[in-house]
Amino acid sequence: MPLVISADLGTTTIAALAVDTERGELVQSVTLENDAEVTSADEKRRGGSDWDAARIAEIAMRCLGEVVTRLGDRSREVVAIGLTGQQHGVLFADGGEPLTPLVNWQDRRALQPMDGGESTFLDEARRRVGESCERAGCRLAAGFVATTMFRWRCEGVLPNRGIACCLPDWFAGQLTDATVRSEPTMAAGAGVLDVARRDWDGAAVQSLGLSLEQFPSVVEADQPLGGLCAPVATRLGLPAGLPVFPAIGDNQASFVGSVNKTAATLAINVGTGGQVGCYSDAFCYSPLLETRPFPLAGYLLVSCGLCGGRSYALLERFFRQLGRELFGLEKSEPLYEAMNRLAESAAGGADGLTCDPLFTGTRAQPERRAEWTGVTPENFTPANWIRSLLDGMAGVFAAGFDEMRRVGSAGEFDQIVGAGNGLRKNLVLAQAIAERFRLPVRLPAHSEEAATGAAVVAAVGAGLHESLADAAQWMRYGELACPAAP
Repeated sequence: MPLVISADLGTTTIAALAVDTERGELVQSVTLENDAEVTSADEKRRGGSDWDAARIAEIAMRCLGEVVTRLGDRSREVVAIGLTGQQHGVLFADGGEPLTPLVNWQDRRALQPMDGGESTFLDEARRRVGESCERAGCRLAAGFVATTMFRWRCEGVLPNRGIACCLPDWFAGQLTDATVRSEPTMAAGAGVLDVARRDWDGAAVQSLGLSLEQFPSVVEADQPLGGLCAPVATRLGLPAGLPVFPAIGDNQASFVGSVNKTAATLAINVGTGGQVGCYSDAFCYSPLLETRPFPLAGYLLVSCGLCGGRSYALLERFFRQLGRELFGLEKSEPLYEAMNRLAESAAGGADGLTCDPLFTGTRAQPERRAEWTGVTPENFTPANWIRSLLDGMAGVFAAGFDEMRRVGSAGEFDQIVGAGNGLRKNLVLAQAIAERFRLPVRLPAHSEEAATGAAVVAAVGAGLHESLADAAQWMRYGELACPAAP
């Protein structure tokens, strides 16, 4: 029974797993914390988010190695490796050598004014790119590859050699010892990919004062990047030459790894951020959405609200700080379970208290901030504060879906499939989404949806399944949240 292993290089955690490609069963999985952030205090004040790429690669290697070790004799059945991970951050590398830190998708330094004026790096980048943003399927945003490269160029620190890499693409190069290449779902995170052509938009790149030579060549998801190089194969306990497939964007990977009915499912992924997505055969564009390539063909229309687990984590941090500074409580374990219980005790609607949970704005409106309204003496309680934030997150997801319907690409859906730990570990949020959308929310029986999706795509590339639709029969579901009766 052939096995596929895959890795997901995420922001908070890094995961690897092995999947039985005939039964669709998760055989082994390992998840480790991503502790590689190296942002200095000064750069944090500027909105920076810098990470040590070599440290992340080391953690990912440990995850893959542990999965192989746990497989024991079954490691001989591994036939392919798939990859996924954060799809907007960038590092420059010359071969295997990182020339810069990884600047990940959370970076906000492009929102700083240029040369002491009022225009920000992002403002100027958007002005230069102009109409080509429609070809990219999205507007440039802070944290995008091309935006960070433009800021580096303006600041005089853009490397004069090497290739601009998304982190998972660079890691794939570490596995294969081959030239870095990028697959369309990952490359689109640069903000200068012609999504319909599935290749770089030369006019957009040049408008930013950049060169196409600074970007990797683009390959499709079913084309192996090369074979596992001998040193890495020895370390992992796998055969040299094992085919390694291109990394796919984590959002698209999560969709592939959790949805069993592509055209009839609305997917909501809540990790550090949060996205609503639906599949579309046709290209369409809205400045409030992102039209992303889907693996091999088609598009994923996505609303990126930038509110997700991070919004909930900020409220958890507030409660922890409150306990420490007012009562001297040094509680080490997270408060999320206690918060979930409080939220469950509050009625839907939080007794009129409402929350707009956009602490860091949206990609379309980065200046927006979170706010609570409708505060009364009666509803001013921790339970309502928590429940209103969760209801507010559901509202942001619903607003994104309304825009999908407005542009005419969203069809008729009979289910929502939820993914990501921010939703899997918070059934109150799942219930709030079910009630807001009036659709059942199904949660996959397996965790690590993005890594599963990478394994699915690699299985198709290796010829173990004829298509993604065929492989979607892997999906099984566990928890179910249904809308409340009218």
